[in-house]
Amino acid sequence: MATVRTLDPELEHGLEILALKGGFHWTEDQTGNRFYWYRLEVSDDLTRAAELLAAHAARLCTVTAYDPVREHGYTRHEIAYHFDCRGTMVTVTVPLSERTRSVPSITPLFRNADWNEREFMEMYGISVIGHPDPRRLFLDESLDRGIMNRIIPISVLMNGASSKDLWERILGDRHAEEKVEEAQTEGEGAAVPASEEEKA
Repeated sequence: MATVRTLDPELEHGLEILALKGGFHWTEDQTGNRFYWYRLEVSDDLTRAAELLAAHAARLCTVTAYDPVREHGYTRHEIAYHFDCRGTMVTVTVPLSERTRSVPSITPLFRNADWNEREFMEMYGISVIGHPDPRRLFLDESLDRGIMNRIIPISVLMNGASSKDLWERILGDRHAEEKVEEAQTEGEGAAVPASEEEKA
């Protein structure tokens, strides 16, 4: 018979305290293995949750960001951090305030969070406070931070559902901005023709 995997009671209790306002639950598969879900109410609690998980030898598997508005009635993006803690899966979800759109960096505790966090900053304009190396990964510096947020919803991108013309849309958006700037520049020095009424 397979060993049923559960969380260390000390870790479970610590995460439950952090998620008291946001909520927590666990589910079980057919063999009795548990999957733990913790929703933090404020992003500032993420650092403490990551410290607890690191102290219990957890491994960060991946980070996903999504917009749950369509499914659950929330009005803000969320970031879900997925950990493996000695064979038990733990997901810690952090809501982003529409006003601040920021989370603390967990890269100092989990180095493999680096690229996920840099991608959020670069493509979606999410501030990651205290990141040790916030340089861009992909996009040219001439493109606005968060440009992807205007072009393709974060949940669509994170689910791998973006289309092959994504970069054409980004470049098209950039070219449209350049044309507006050119028209404004040309209009500043040119004489404006009089209307028919003014001529009469």
